[in-house]
Amino acid sequence: MLKAENIVSSHQYRIAGFVVWLLICVLLSRYFQIQILEHERYSSKSNTNRIRKVTKNAPRGLILDRNGDILVENFPIYVLTAIPGEMTDQDIQFKLISNYIESDSAILASNYNKYYRGQFIPTRLAKDLNFEQISRLEENKLNLQGIYFDQIPERYFPSRVKAPHLFGYVKEVDRQIRESLINGELYELGDLVGWTGLEKQYEIFLMGNRGIYFYEVDVFGREVGPAIELDPKKPDPGQNIQTTLDLNLQAFIEKQMIDRKGIALVGHPESGEILSAVSSPDYSPDLFTGFTTEREWSEIQTDPDRPLLNRYTQGTYPPASIVKMIMEAVLLEKTDFDVEMIQVCSGSYQYGDRIFGCWMAEGHGELNMTEAMAVSCDVYFYKAIRATNIDQVYNMFLSFGFGKKTGVDIPNEAEGLIPNKDYMFKRYGRFGWSKGSLLNIAIGQGELLVTPIQVLNYVNLLATRGSSPVCHFVMANNLPQNVRPELDSSTWDRILFDMRTVITHDKGTGRKAQPAIKGMKIFGKTGTAENPHGDDHAWFIGWAEYLGEKYSLVLLLENGGSGGTVAAPLAKKIFSQFESGMDLASK
Repeated sequence: MLKAENIVSSHQYRIAGFVVWLLICVLLSRYFQIQILEHERYSSKSNTNRIRKVTKNAPRGLILDRNGDILVENFPIYVLTAIPGEMTDQDIQFKLISNYIESDSAILASNYNKYYRGQFIPTRLAKDLNFEQISRLEENKLNLQGIYFDQIPERYFPSRVKAPHLFGYVKEVDRQIRESLINGELYELGDLVGWTGLEKQYEIFLMGNRGIYFYEVDVFGREVGPAIELDPKKPDPGQNIQTTLDLNLQAFIEKQMIDRKGIALVGHPESGEILSAVSSPDYSPDLFTGFTTEREWSEIQTDPDRPLLNRYTQGTYPPASIVKMIMEAVLLEKTDFDVEMIQVCSGSYQYGDRIFGCWMAEGHGELNMTEAMAVSCDVYFYKAIRATNIDQVYNMFLSFGFGKKTGVDIPNEAEGLIPNKDYMFKRYGRFGWSKGSLLNIAIGQGELLVTPIQVLNYVNLLATRGSSPVCHFVMANNLPQNVRPELDSSTWDRILFDMRTVITHDKGTGRKAQPAIKGMKIFGKTGTAENPHGDDHAWFIGWAEYLGEKYSLVLLLENGGSGGTVAAPLAKKIFSQFESGMDLASK
């Protein structure tokens, strides 16, 4: 019996030894897997628990005028954030905070849900904290576990110009916005992204790169100091962009456009640079910084004067008589028209069973092309344009950049409308329209719709005999190709001579645009656009030649009345600003 027990005991020892050996192998295998094969994975997990990564927004690039003066910069504001994993009782904390900063706790909770990204990632609760609010939070910080405040850069407008339609505005990125962005992975919730204007157009340059900092945390998730083994990365500010605007000229024209509806654009035809751009009425550029109530936002959205509309790129208008130079170009290039041929204006013209009136009901009497351009006689152009067809006129419009986007460097540009035969067939049917439609087009009415930025491009092309670069707001070397109307030199000579006569003729509709400045020569054209929704719109377009430079101008005053009576005198004021000259050399 004793011998048998020893045999059993020996067998049990062998089994136990095998089990121990097997466990050791398993442990060693697991140790090898963790320490060697999956070292990076578990090291990363360990660091995630021990180290907190905190990002810091980069300041956006500045927006400068052509002389380097700051138009848009950054201003530090305080934001309140929470580390969710460190908060003891969220509801109680929000109630305490709401008392300290006098903010509704429901808003705090809403922001928490909006910006939440994880238990140990800072989540924004409020922004634009003032010194008094920060002081109260500091005094009571022992009651506010996991609550911090930090500084972030906000947009600020230090100059005396507004130009909100040009600068545009930025928006805070939320989940919906991030999903809509092509490069949404570059943004965190709460970041700023350019939403309109130059802020959007040049977002990739302005945005900068956020900073990254690493902090060690204890078992309770509390920060105990920087993680010295990891290198922080400071925020990299966005690039500055230098616009073509002149701050002083912009401020002057903004002041002139107060209480007016319309636009004013000033350009440099030989470079395509835009020196001033005003869309009126406008709004304070500060509207989209800080906190805007739903009531304030609703009021500006429903304002019948549409202050949010960028009229110079998105507004479409009948051009009226400012396109008569296009009619002249068609007649001179496509027909054997004689500009010295006399036509008689009796105040109206009958074509078929329709009567087409002239703006001067008593008529202009006998006149040639130059005289008709000077006094803007409609009847002369009704009669002359019969020698052409709608597609010839359409193609000439296209050659001057109408009916399509100009390519100006600002988003959401409208195309306008230039009708051709196909368009008329589709809209009215083969027999639903006649050549009478062309008579309306001849004086810039009917189906025609143009944007003011297209008109500025048109003026620049006239001033440079077809060689102006694309209109643009930011200094650039590589500009897209502009349209180039191919006209005979004699056609250019005649058009420019007639535009000068609009100013110099004793009855010229643009004579009130000429300043009493020795050596300044103005070329121009007025227009009075019929408006089915109210009073007529007043146009003046043209350019000044002075001290070896050219300055183009487009004015549109909605419901302003006569172009010669209302817009031309304002043009005179603006042209007078160039008396002392302007340094237009690229900076």
